[in-house]
Amino acid sequence: MTPVNNLSGQQKADQNLTAFLSWVASKTDSDYRELVLRGQLNRKEIACECGFAKSVLLQNPRVRDSLKKLEAGLRERGVLPPQVIGEGETTVAAAAESTNPRAAVDKARLKRLEAENAALKAELMELRSQLDHYRVMDEVLSRAGRLPR
Repeated sequence: MTPVNNLSGQQKADQNLTAFLSWVASKTDSDYRELVLRGQLNRKEIACECGFAKSVLLQNPRVRDSLKKLEAGLRERGVLPPQVIGEGETTVAAAAESTNPRAAVDKARLKRLEAENAALKAELMELRSQLDHYRVMDEVLSRAGRLPR
């Protein structure tokens, strides 16, 4: 991959479009369902997975148009909820979430479990690094003939 600092604006735009289109090609409908946030795809998550800033989705016209076409196609296939446009109206997704208390409980539980999972992964990484450190110390002591009994 070419260093970003040496690219012109047009080259960066082309690179971002290529990254977005390859990301789109790699996803299935179930992957898109996991990215739904407030009736549309989660922009922050898309940008993170594509490796560019969230502003690219708004400022790069080709990426923005591709995203709109993608979401329109997903709405036609029933992956995304229908879009409601108008002042004072809520989207169908927001209305569905507010009427289903079980969804709110599930969402809170999922968030708690994800946080716990992340904490446990971090702890596991720390413990593995400590174990590696002690393995090295054990090997050095055994070579020096100073193993404790």
